[in-house]
Amino acid sequence: MHQRTTPPTAPTVATGRRGMARKALLAASALGVVTALMAPVRAGAAPAPAAPTAATPLAANGQLSVCGRQLCNASGQAVALNGMSTHGTQWYAQCVTDGSLDALAQDWRSDVLRVSTYVQEGGYETDPAGFTARAQKFVDAAHARGMYAVIDWHMLTPGDPNANLDRAKTFFTAMAKKYRNHPGVLYEIANEPSGVSWSAIKSYAEQIIPVIRAQDPDAVVLVGTRAWSSFGVSEGSNESEVVNNPVNASNIMYTFHFYAASHREEYLNTLDRASDRLPVFVTEFGTQNYAGEGANDFTMSQRYLDLMKRKKISWTNWNYSDDHRSGAVFKTGTCNGSNWTGTGVLKEAGVWIRDRIRQ
Repeated sequence: MHQRTTPPTAPTVATGRRGMARKALLAASALGVVTALMAPVRAGAAPAPAAPTAATPLAANGQLSVCGRQLCNASGQAVALNGMSTHGTQWYAQCVTDGSLDALAQDWRSDVLRVSTYVQEGGYETDPAGFTARAQKFVDAAHARGMYAVIDWHMLTPGDPNANLDRAKTFFTAMAKKYRNHPGVLYEIANEPSGVSWSAIKSYAEQIIPVIRAQDPDAVVLVGTRAWSSFGVSEGSNESEVVNNPVNASNIMYTFHFYAASHREEYLNTLDRASDRLPVFVTEFGTQNYAGEGANDFTMSQRYLDLMKRKKISWTNWNYSDDHRSGAVFKTGTCNGSNWTGTGVLKEAGVWIRDRIRQ
């Protein structure tokens, strides 16, 4: 489920001193947007976080927190973020530019960008400092445009997140230290665990969350669930294992992923039931099959979106790139050009999801 491998051809509630700092950062929004530079990344050379403008999602909502089963803004009101996920930044960094992010924030009216740092498959493990800097650059660029950023630790293979525990501790220490006073980040600590028990995933979460909290005590943490973040459905279980044995931490949400052409009533019903008992964030979904390929099923996709809208469940769609697969929103070759706005550069799925984000 949700397998995404290397492309066939490599592409040419805030409190205390920290709360005051976060509020000051939002107050600085009157100074306008500071554009994030898109120059080639060098370790340690990421630009400083930028202040959002008053009209942006980030400025309007401020520091997020989990209240009950909802994601809430600084005023305690339930909010639902809608936006896009990058593809793997080892392959498609050229799709995350000033122009593409301007389009995402202004033309698409996105609330959030999920920045996906693959651990394997030519990702983080090959250059920890470089990929940390790259993730920070893209997070900063999202903030500069008033969007939230989900910092996605995109572990996929091996499916046991504990296999990358030490790497995750290093990565999240660096990220949480940088963004400890910024209201615009959420930390997704394990993309899609698979072939491993919920107890093992829970153990991993209870080791990583304190690492983040030591640096950034206020931000929301997103915890992956069993069987490719399906609450166990793809391996014959369901949400009860999480409901009956939740992670021992506060201000967290659990993630759910679906691909509408493959994941039908059982998955939709699981999301409905789970979100009645747990705070849920859909950090990844597609309108195609579980590989992000094939025909779009917009009818089933709309049923999921209607459910998420009714229950104020946040989501990010896979993916903001020009990969050849149908799940990539841009037509192949778009990322080599300079035109990002409107529907002419989009595949069928891109036209559909852009419209949903703009609603």
